Amino acid sequence: MNVNIQTVNFNADKKLIESINHKMEKLTTFQDRIIGTDVYLKLDNIVHNIKDKIVEIRVQVPRHSFFVKTTSKSFEESFENAFDSLVNQVKKRKEKMIA
Repeated sequence: MNVNIQTVNFNADKKLIESINHKMEKLTTFQDRIIGTDVYLKLDNIVHNIKDKIVEIRVQVPRHSFFVKTTSKSFEESFENAFDSLVNQVKKRKEKMIA
């Protein structure tokens, strides 16, 4: 599975990229017909000193697309929350297709 990771207005460190790739590979256990995945890492432009980290994940499967967006104070936490939500969406969609 090819994971396209895009960072907006900053450069992500190698450890974060590897962590995201490793976690996204686990998605194939829930859905084996994935066409493509996009992960967007963004910094929220807030006037405060501490900027929120935004993670958006888009997954394409035949005849459907999943999208999740989460925000928190760290990319790791945002990605974990987004990934958990994405897994729930994929499981629900698969259950609907079976029923």
